[in-house]
Amino acid sequence: MSQAPRRTRLSPDDRRRQLVGIGLAKLVSTPIQDLSVDEVAAEAGISRGLLFHYFPTKRDFYLACLGAAGRRILRTTAPDPELPPEQRLHQMVRLLVEQIDRRRSFYLALLHGLGAADAAVVEVYDSLWAEATDRVKVCLELREDRVDVVHAWWKYVEDHALTWSQQPPERRTRSLTDLVDHATAALHVLVTMG
Repeated sequence: MSQAPRRTRLSPDDRRRQLVGIGLAKLVSTPIQDLSVDEVAAEAGISRGLLFHYFPTKRDFYLACLGAAGRRILRTTAPDPELPPEQRLHQMVRLLVEQIDRRRSFYLALLHGLGAADAAVVEVYDSLWAEATDRVKVCLELREDRVDVVHAWWKYVEDHALTWSQQPPERRTRSLTDLVDHATAALHVLVTMG
């Protein structure tokens, strides 16, 4: 006879972290709009009603998962601060392209999925790019009036990474190194204009 999963008493913060962690794990294979709070609650060993004690609405839970996913992307694309500026810039671009290549479907569902029209989802997306832009600004010691250029350049990099990652590795006409070199060269041209 199978036993029901044993419930573990966690602090409210630990329970929220657990639920978001389960949601994040499921986002790898499930678009955010298809994420089942019933499955998340069952995996945590709690009732659906208790999940809504920690997150008042399904949307609140989804936004917590999206925010955590955005923070995870920023962590996995953070450059080594000890590297010289040009190497750090190359590392930032390479890490983002590799992130998109590894988890293309997840990335698209997360940042460009059905929720992309939701202002709160846009806020998560914008905060990710604001942090990435600030990293470049600090790395290259750019003036404040170059921030919009760097922000637009990141969108250019993202578009190239999504296009590149769409092709199977054996059919790609450009190597990862070539893509990174192209992107960084484009940034240098853009920040010296105007």
